[in-house]
Amino acid sequence: MDPKLLDILACPICKGPLKLSDDKSELISKGAGLAFPIRDGIPVMLESEARSLNTDERLEK
Repeated sequence: MDPKLLDILACPICKGPLKLSDDKSELISKGAGLAFPIRDGIPVMLESEARSLNTDERLEK
């Protein structure tokens, strides 16, 4: 994923920042408690496609 794109993307739910997951397969929104998938290099920024973060993921920095 292009770092420039990550700089301009925001969570569609809380409008907060997004962080690329360690395995680069998801964009994490701590504010919304959601992880948005990245498919074929394209972030899918739909709430219906996102998964909820578990407690450990929410607490990680």
